[in-house]
Amino acid sequence: MNRILVVDDENDIAELIKDILENEGYKVRIENNGASCIDAVKEEPFDLILLDVMMPDYSGTEVCAKIRSYTACPIIFVTAKTQLVDKLIGFEVGADDYITKPFINEELVARVKAHIRREERIEKNKNNNFITIGEIKINKESFEVYKNDTLITLSTKEFELLAYLMENAGIVLSKEQIYQSVWKNNYGDIGTVAVNIKSLRNKLDKEEKYIKTIWGMGYKFVKVV
Repeated sequence: MNRILVVDDENDIAELIKDILENEGYKVRIENNGASCIDAVKEEPFDLILLDVMMPDYSGTEVCAKIRSYTACPIIFVTAKTQLVDKLIGFEVGADDYITKPFINEELVARVKAHIRREERIEKNKNNNFITIGEIKINKESFEVYKNDTLITLSTKEFELLAYLMENAGIVLSKEQIYQSVWKNNYGDIGTVAVNIKSLRNKLDKEEKYIKTIWGMGYKFVKVV
């Protein structure tokens, strides 16, 4: 269940927002001033923060600037201020969006859902960029390979070959499959596969714990060592 922090010194508004969001299945915590908001963010993680701009102790912009070192979750300002300069200041200190008072309930819900969906997509893509099997970890976005947290330098094709093997861990892959998938060519020298497998083993797997030769069939990257 996604957790949302609502911060507003007008408790009636905060309670209204809480009711709206809880009806949508979110878990909501209310704080009524900037200081308690900062404490709340230090205490527990939130998936989204709805933050009033005009509060008696700290302004919303001050609070936003302070909590950005503790959380990367989306922050939506809920405010009566409509001037462009106020919005620009908010964005500069780390806000992700604005909704003005009085707000339409459906718009509030739509914006909250949109930001949470976006964060979930980012997190999913981030997780999909990493593959870890045993001592070997790869980052498909940065083209980095680590063994026991030590960075290993590979050529581009060696990396693509390793990524393909790890993505298909546990499956026996023929040389033809590997060549077509990594080199994307049906007519080249299929012996290139064996050459790059040998190079990968020299750099990452001299004991051949991970990359297994299945005689007469091809290669397999084992799931568990």
